[in-house]
Amino acid sequence: MASGKHTVPVERPIETVWDFVSNINNWAPLVPGYIEHKIIDDKQSTWKFVSDIGVIKRTLHMKVTITNWQEPTKVTFDLKGINEKFTGSGYFEAEQITDTSTSITGYLEIKPGGLLAPAIKPALKSVIPKTTKGLTEAIATEV
Repeated sequence: MASGKHTVPVERPIETVWDFVSNINNWAPLVPGYIEHKIIDDKQSTWKFVSDIGVIKRTLHMKVTITNWQEPTKVTFDLKGINEKFTGSGYFEAEQITDTSTSITGYLEIKPGGLLAPAIKPALKSVIPKTTKGLTEAIATEV
């Protein structure tokens, strides 16, 4: 399993951060390699994006299931590959620093499956932290 965690301070109140992160349509397009996403219901969506894992470039299609909306501090989710075998989970967490500043933490972990898992695992150990950092910083910029 590969994981990444990244924290970024933003000069915005926690409520502003929550307003942004509580709407998947705001942050799904910020995933590195984003192609599209579709909302199924208030907890489920599907996402397509291009993943660049070392020399392997693939279009991934996954199902994202929100497991908890904890206003105004945390969104947790599970991931499941649709066209590739992988599972994962993650969260975005906001922590109020002052009335006008907030710390945003993004966390992502992916467990590859299938026959290629042993070959992909080493590359994921560098890709997942970069992806987590890129998405967390993109959210901070947009907020």
